[in-house]
Amino acid sequence: MFFYSFLFLLVTSLADGMESGIIGGKEAKPHSRPYMASIQCRNHHTCGGMLIREDFVLTAAHCLNYNVNDQVHLEVVLGAHNLTKVEKSQQRIPVMKLIQHPRFKKNNEHDYSYDIMLLKLKKKAKLNKYVKVMPLPKKSGKTPANVKCSIAGWGSKTASGKRASDVLREVGLKLQFSFECKNKWQQYFDSERMICSASDGKHAFCWGDSGSPLICNTKAQGIASYTIDSSCTSTKYPQSYVKISYFLPWIKENIA
Repeated sequence: MFFYSFLFLLVTSLADGMESGIIGGKEAKPHSRPYMASIQCRNHHTCGGMLIREDFVLTAAHCLNYNVNDQVHLEVVLGAHNLTKVEKSQQRIPVMKLIQHPRFKKNNEHDYSYDIMLLKLKKKAKLNKYVKVMPLPKKSGKTPANVKCSIAGWGSKTASGKRASDVLREVGLKLQFSFECKNKWQQYFDSERMICSASDGKHAFCWGDSGSPLICNTKAQGIASYTIDSSCTSTKYPQSYVKISYFLPWIKENIA
């Protein structure tokens, strides 16, 4: 009963509170993550993402939980550090098409092990020192536990904060053993398609930081998917990510 109640709260929080939040981190060095994308609706940051080709951004499928009428207002901002400033490095490109994984919605329920989506841009990004493509993993494989990783995003610095950060922030995280993730999340965690990181109670992504890439050893390994709804720094429940390498065939098929 607890998990069904929890899942309801989790899905509600993801649908209603998409502002990304990095807790316990620090301001990133400006433009040190040139692959980062701010996905915006009506000029409001809603999700993170990463540029994987000049005309495609990879993010989380649950970022599609907008009003249908708002989807025409979706844009991607590349080359940004401070979202409140009109930086010369920034490129604002409308989203032409959203390609949500077809299995994300199964039997009218969200399956977060398929929480992945591609955004086809209306025009190609101009690659330079501020905007670069992040290469995809070359093949599927196991991601070992205890590896030090990091994630970045624009968002509130605390779980209760409502105002997003002006600047890109980053935080270091450590991967958890898959069996520990499975023990905690039970049927909501699929070790084949997901990986997870454990919070130390001080450092975490929050309110989704939906779609932001988890970087391990300079490689993009995961996409931020879900965390416990009200306490992002919970030490009891690991934070979960979609495993990018598992979805390589789907990604390549859709961007071909």
